[in-house]
Amino acid sequence: MNKCEKIAGFRQFLARYSLPQARPFLPFGVAAADQALGGGLIAGALHEVYAADWTAGGFAACLAILAAGSKPLFWVRPDYEPLEYGALYAQGLAELGGHPENLFLVRTANATEALSAANDILACPHVGALLLEISGQPKALDMVAGRRLNFIAGETGVTPILLREGAEALPSAALTRWHISSAPSQMTSLGGEDWGLPSFKAELVRNRLGPAGSFHLTWNPENGLFREPAREQYAPYPGHMAAASFDRPAEEKRRFAF
Repeated sequence: MNKCEKIAGFRQFLARYSLPQARPFLPFGVAAADQALGGGLIAGALHEVYAADWTAGGFAACLAILAAGSKPLFWVRPDYEPLEYGALYAQGLAELGGHPENLFLVRTANATEALSAANDILACPHVGALLLEISGQPKALDMVAGRRLNFIAGETGVTPILLREGAEALPSAALTRWHISSAPSQMTSLGGEDWGLPSFKAELVRNRLGPAGSFHLTWNPENGLFREPAREQYAPYPGHMAAASFDRPAEEKRRFAF
């Protein structure tokens, strides 16, 4: 094989195993975020979610629901994760718009076994998405492990979401990296009860195909997409307010004193 043939073969390799634009996009539903991502989250590629507080798991679950669609969603976590960050709740996934009947929870003894299970799951093209939850800084989760996840995902089209809690951001093969914290949630009326839709401050700190950015994203479980928080004006409270003490005579001040 001559030099030109080797170069041609190498180009074919890169075209096949890099990040081809032919992979489908998963639109967020928020114009600013989709524009930064070039159309949405790219399927079949590794994406990282780093926790700034306790809401990162919810954001990662939303991404996994978005990526999985009606296909199976696998959530892989070592046994010690529930002790630190709580157990999974199927009803909670349903309230986010997911399908609990399609959720498969895989618990492993440690991070090494979690990565091994993740590689096996990603190799199945019938899986919709993989949420791999690994906290701390285990040695097994190095650059080679990330490249392996990205490589297998590119082959099958399954989207892996790597949730990092209690961890520092290190170099990785992920296509995007998000730092997630909670944001004020606007109250809405649904089924006669007032509750707040999940709302996040999502900082896109790494984007291999475009710019970074910071977005306020509210998850809408009805359509499985994010949206920008609505800007509504609230009417003043109609009840009567007590007058300030300095507007009342001294006798009334003493009467209301504790």
